[in-house]
Amino acid sequence: QVQLVESGGGLVQAGDSLRLSCAASGRTFSSNPMGWFRQAPGKEREFVSAINWNGGRTYNADSVKGRFTISRERAKNTVYLQMNSLKPEDTAVYFCAAKGPDYSGRYYKSTTDYQYWGQGTQVTVSS
Repeated sequence: QVQLVESGGGLVQAGDSLRLSCAASGRTFSSNPMGWFRQAPGKEREFVSAINWNGGRTYNADSVKGRFTISRERAKNTVYLQMNSLKPEDTAVYFCAAKGPDYSGRYYKSTTDYQYWGQGTQVTVSS
């Protein structure tokens, strides 16, 4: 059974940092573009950050540019989201997602591009 499991969320103060992890099991995702999305209460799920299959290309939403960094360790089947200078507006449930195998080198920003999703981890930033 394919699973994506997020961890690393929590309650922090504005200006603090967190690192989220997404561990995949059930199959290897070394050939898959990966992404992070978030969903705040009453809002739609939104794109945060994406990485291509080999980690050579990444892209961040404007709202997190310069503060968040996505990376991956293919050998560990794990993707990370380093979040610095957190703001109260970053408060949301953060989801990890995986697309099907794709060697094109592209990253993907739409929820509809992804086939596999984790259950999410809560990040709460207090002011």
